[in-house]
Amino acid sequence: MRTINVIGLGNILFGDEGFGVEAVRRLETECPVEGEDIHFIDGGTQGIYLLNYIESADALLIFDAIIPVDYDRKVFVYRNDELPAFIHRNMSSHQMGLSELLSVARLHGRVPAELVLIGIPPVDLAMGAPLSAVVQDLMPEALDAGCRILREWSCCGSPAPPR
Repeated sequence: MRTINVIGLGNILFGDEGFGVEAVRRLETECPVEGEDIHFIDGGTQGIYLLNYIESADALLIFDAIIPVDYDRKVFVYRNDELPAFIHRNMSSHQMGLSELLSVARLHGRVPAELVLIGIPPVDLAMGAPLSAVVQDLMPEALDAGCRILREWSCCGSPAPPR
């Protein structure tokens, strides 16, 4: 059985910055998938403390608010080598961003065989603000993409290569 970790990144105190955390919360209840060892993780802004969740996974699905190069108000899905190098936003100078975490996992030779990032560009990052209407409207598309990926990995995924 493969280990699949689903991590939601972001700070729920800053509006759309909390997209990843909210997406994982919703996905866990709205997308029942059986047959694999699936963990839904509120990664928040934990930085280096997420390294074990990355390195212990055979497949890793990440939700995060991102600002892509080809900026548009839509859902972005990046798989494996498609992940852009710019995913390095940190909420403080004391944190490791996703890019650094993936780099450390690479150095350790423990990058998951499957890696997907689902992101939505933030609209409102005001402290105390809820998710914006734009992000709320895009949430079903992001959850649908995440659910399709989990089902793909669960039903048809090949065994993980030896580490």
